[in-house]
Amino acid sequence: MFRQLARRFGSIHNSKYFMELEKQFGCHNYHPLPVVLTRGQGVHVWDVEGRKYLDFLAAYSALNQGHVHPKILEAFLHQSQRLTLTSRAFYSDKLGPTEKYISELFGYDKTLFMNGGVEAGESAIKLARRWGYVKKGIPDSRAKIIFAKSNFWGRTIAACASSDDPARYYRFGPFDGLGFELIDYDSPEALEEKLKSDPNVAAFMVEAIQGEAGVIIPQDGYMRKVKDICAKYNVLLIADEIQSGLGRTGKMLACEYDGIKPDILLLGKALSGGFLPVSATLANDNVMLNIKPGEHGSTYGGNPLAMVVAKRAVEVLIEEKMIENSARLGQVMLDALKTFKYDFIKDVRGRGLFIALEMKEEAKNKITAWDFCIKLKERGLLAKPTHETTIRFTPPLNVTDSQLNESLDIIKKTLASI
Repeated sequence: MFRQLARRFGSIHNSKYFMELEKQFGCHNYHPLPVVLTRGQGVHVWDVEGRKYLDFLAAYSALNQGHVHPKILEAFLHQSQRLTLTSRAFYSDKLGPTEKYISELFGYDKTLFMNGGVEAGESAIKLARRWGYVKKGIPDSRAKIIFAKSNFWGRTIAACASSDDPARYYRFGPFDGLGFELIDYDSPEALEEKLKSDPNVAAFMVEAIQGEAGVIIPQDGYMRKVKDICAKYNVLLIADEIQSGLGRTGKMLACEYDGIKPDILLLGKALSGGFLPVSATLANDNVMLNIKPGEHGSTYGGNPLAMVVAKRAVEVLIEEKMIENSARLGQVMLDALKTFKYDFIKDVRGRGLFIALEMKEEAKNKITAWDFCIKLKERGLLAKPTHETTIRFTPPLNVTDSQLNESLDIIKKTLASI
């Protein structure tokens, strides 16, 4: 097979060559834009032919600090030459200091570090169930977790089981017996109706802003209302801030817009600045200490390299005022996009640099969100559709005024070309 590729493309390792390699030897579980990247720096990336692009996806907000941030890179290189992994069979001199830093920064007693963001969600579910049995008195094997419709937090079996998107659950079941139920997003009334009728609910897990659904922003005060309802019925509120957190919305956490602190907080993606998978589940002792040694863990979770990188990645966000930049330039971008008047645009919405442009359903006959992203790519800007009608714009938070203006010019010209 490899020889066939070599004969087909010769010694020229161009984009088609690398895309064909993935097609032949990889699982077909993604549908990437047809661009093969080889280098990144800050807001920019380059393909294997040397063409330069503005990256306005930023790895689904994992690159809030930009590509290969020099301060994070320095920390990564220094630690990688000393100690990268111990497993949790031994202590390290990096885990405790980073647990302390993150816990105190966000105001929790303890932090549990894992790897991918979905592991933070899985951890939260285990913590909530155990709390439900130990603290709330839910009968064994009866604890329920409530989720919002259109949620997205990964693709493990639990994440699939909690989804109402067929692309997540179809022919991946059965999911019976997990105790997961769905209610409408942005409906405090639906939550209260559920909780007052079911004493076995341990937690409500919800995104402060639904990212994969299309940057869906709830009504002002939604998170405050659900927090109060959860407290009223002795139910834990789990806030999934894996996409919306760490400065993406112009605040450290999207929950801050409603002035609330969830019982369990999920962080990930930009927690490592794009260097390696790091996620975190934060909670106070009344929740965290119900799990005992041997009942939960990860070989790589909390490894020394990840801890050094995570601490430095968060410090960079604060030191370089990237959160403030997200708030300021996010408003600039949102205001500019709203001036683009085309009959096929349904909505422009966002908070900070978490922005979506949604096209009308009937516009798919003219152009899909995928087609629009292809046109943006051809003009030097990378973005990715979510579903068929929405384009998500999430550049690194260190984007400059001139880079943002360049992106707006590309978007404007692309819209005009349709």
